[in-house]
Amino acid sequence: MTVTVPAVSAIQAEYKRSLTQSTLTARHPTVPDMNHVHAEIGVPVSEPSITIPANLLPQDGRFGAGPSKVRPEQIEALSAASKHILGTSHRQAPVKNLVGSVREGLSEFFRAPEGYEVVLGVGGSTAFWDIASFGLVEKKAQHLSFGEFGSKFASATNKAPFLDSSSIIKSEPGTRPLARAEAGVDVYAWPQNETSTGVSAPVKRVSGADDGALVLVDATSAAGGLDVDVAEADVYYFAPQKNFASDGGLWLGLFSPGAIDRAARIKASDRWIPDFLDLQTAIDNSRLNQTYNTPSLSTLVTLDAQVQWLNANGGLDFASKRTADSASRIYSWAEASEFATPFVANPEERSNVIATIDFDDSIDAAAIAKVLRANGIVDTEPYRKLGRNQLRIATFVAIEPADVSALLASIDFVVGELRK
Repeated sequence: MTVTVPAVSAIQAEYKRSLTQSTLTARHPTVPDMNHVHAEIGVPVSEPSITIPANLLPQDGRFGAGPSKVRPEQIEALSAASKHILGTSHRQAPVKNLVGSVREGLSEFFRAPEGYEVVLGVGGSTAFWDIASFGLVEKKAQHLSFGEFGSKFASATNKAPFLDSSSIIKSEPGTRPLARAEAGVDVYAWPQNETSTGVSAPVKRVSGADDGALVLVDATSAAGGLDVDVAEADVYYFAPQKNFASDGGLWLGLFSPGAIDRAARIKASDRWIPDFLDLQTAIDNSRLNQTYNTPSLSTLVTLDAQVQWLNANGGLDFASKRTADSASRIYSWAEASEFATPFVANPEERSNVIATIDFDDSIDAAAIAKVLRANGIVDTEPYRKLGRNQLRIATFVAIEPADVSALLASIDFVVGELRK
């Protein structure tokens, strides 16, 4: 097989060109980017045939489901940290103080009940599924699987050779099932927000569950944007690249005393646990305001800046009202549209941080996304495995509600042009 690789100089030239264009777009966000290229290096895209008028464009065109829009003030915080935090030891006071600020800020933001602890570690939510499989499930887990991400945690516990087969309750994409008490289950787990489909689920303890059973809620795309009573969960965990507008690679969670005790009990048993996935190690290090292995310091800096901004503006109440405002604009628009409709039929199950909108078969949603991207409005494509004619729009708390309205106006314009 012969593989043709672009010359290094050509790749470097294209990379420098993209950086120049990105800088221009950042400084002048209403200027459409007319020089986008395919993901495949060296394959140019002709100038789009549809140009959205500048007065319709959002000030910031980032609507991706994660990583999400990062506010300029977070970048300023990163620049300010460049000399005294970045490039320094995570075992020393400056970084440990930063971790402490994040933990205290999250406790304040989530109104953490007495005894709950903020624990963190490296690896993101994907790593935490394995950590929980080793360190929180004693014998059997029940999972709600109503999209890609809930199913992945279910697969992790179901394949663990030291656990009983998991009980997995499924529903079709665009809907959600309900947890039900089951004898022998010691962990109940589900996502608060299914990022792939735009379905949200309530955070509530399972009535009739065995004494001591834990509730684990994956809040990766929900935390910081959807209202929650953390006391209804034993572990409310997430990664910071969604509403907290930071980067991935880190997991954080609010742990109840029951979850802390469970981790200690399993650690003291004869179960083998890989060092990297050892939850007790993460708990012990978190109490020292550090992680077991080296974290991304830039992630911590931007996370801390976002948490401080949220708390200064009213905390969880501010955040949940802001995302609800943005989401309501999308759903109201879709319900009134002649060519669009919310994918999630039940309004009570619709997410306020991820809106999935189906389009009439006469309209190619992929073509809309392509034109939007060519005009500087990015990452509105649907989840790759869902296979629907739709757009997926994030309404995370960093996104301005006014920009959501501008996006909808832009979509209307593009559809009008495509129909000509």
